[in-house]
Amino acid sequence: MTLEQGCLFNDNPEYDSFIEKFERKKTTDDCYTPPLVYDAIQDWVCKRYGIDPACIVRPFFPGGDYVNYDYPDGCLVLDNPPFSILTEICRFYLARNIHYFLFAPSLTVFSSWALAPKMNHIVCDADITYENGAVVKTEFITNIDKDIVAETAPDLHEVITNAMLTSKAKTARTLPKYSYPIHVLTGAMMQRYAHCGVKMTIRRGECMPILALDSQRSKKKTIFGGGLLLSERAAAERAVAERAVAERAAAHVWELSEREMELIRDLGRGNLKE
Repeated sequence: MTLEQGCLFNDNPEYDSFIEKFERKKTTDDCYTPPLVYDAIQDWVCKRYGIDPACIVRPFFPGGDYVNYDYPDGCLVLDNPPFSILTEICRFYLARNIHYFLFAPSLTVFSSWALAPKMNHIVCDADITYENGAVVKTEFITNIDKDIVAETAPDLHEVITNAMLTSKAKTARTLPKYSYPIHVLTGAMMQRYAHCGVKMTIRRGECMPILALDSQRSKKKTIFGGGLLLSERAAAERAVAERAVAERAAAHVWELSEREMELIRDLGRGNLKE
């Protein structure tokens, strides 16, 4: 019996998810804000300062040039700039009296000591997951406030946290789940058996390696990591293993009472009464 080899990597979402871990991670200068999070921050800014959203500009886009950007009179720059040149950017806007509300990395939010007295540092302890996957604790700096140098903003923290939860829920990647006939065995299946304490042995002559089933090839799918095509005896052993795992998963777990928990605590204290 000859099985035609398929390609392990063809249209395999599990493999795509696996190799994503090894892709080059972008720096903070490549962090683009999820739209839901940006919109939430913009709403907060507009409400706090009474700003018309139409006056907001975003000069920091891929290939953009903030120096030569055409800033309308009375505009507000609300954007996530390259953190590596943040001081340079603030100095540029301050010199031209252009209002800004900019994202800033938390740990270095006060690093521009010469400019610090000229702007407000809004600390909200916000963990933002940017579109490149980087999680950056983010604060904000602005020259809108004239008399404030630093403040906390718990309400902005809440706004961003809620927006992040919504954004993650909408962008979460759901991988397809496949089930296989009892005559197919994969590494993931054996991991599950081992985890549940189920012993299983497959001998030579009772299996052959496969990359895909014929029914998968027609849809350009594969078995992630490959698998084994089992003989009738080996398939029967796998069926026994599956039943054992199912029984353990369905087993009722009795809970400890509060009295028993108190006994356990007494055991830890060494003062259990005879």
